[in-house]
Amino acid sequence: MTRAAGMSDQPVALEPVGKGNRAAILALKLAPDQQSFVASNAESLAEARQDDEAVPRAVVAAGRVVGFLMYSAPEDDDEAIIYRFMIDRREQGKGLGRAAVAKVLEEIARLSHISRVSICYEPGNEAARRLYASFGFIEQGLDEDDEMIAALELSR
Repeated sequence: MTRAAGMSDQPVALEPVGKGNRAAILALKLAPDQQSFVASNAESLAEARQDDEAVPRAVVAAGRVVGFLMYSAPEDDDEAIIYRFMIDRREQGKGLGRAAVAKVLEEIARLSHISRVSICYEPGNEAARRLYASFGFIEQGLDEDDEMIAALELSR
């Protein structure tokens, strides 16, 4: 398999959130101009504790937590939704975001009941728009919170 342009040479892993990585996830920071684009990791982890369908993951590279994402893939639906995703400001521009999206799509594709993946982002977040479009996500329009929804049909 060849690496996509801009892909990190470091392997990226997604790990379940637990005692061993929770503090590192909470310590991750976005650049000041990105903070309005996604809920804080503290809010996301609190939400995950309350929502049985939330699947939180630490993004790990070279043994360090470099990002966080969360998705849901309800058993009674054929659509998974990635609704939180961030890479620490110090780790951006290294291809880790692209590698993490590829990993989460692989993880979701292994769920036999899922045929479609949606993701949401702020319409002004051009970096997110370009990243998701590069994977084949197609914008569907704004949701009730004025966030852009983009969808990807998984090939089976």
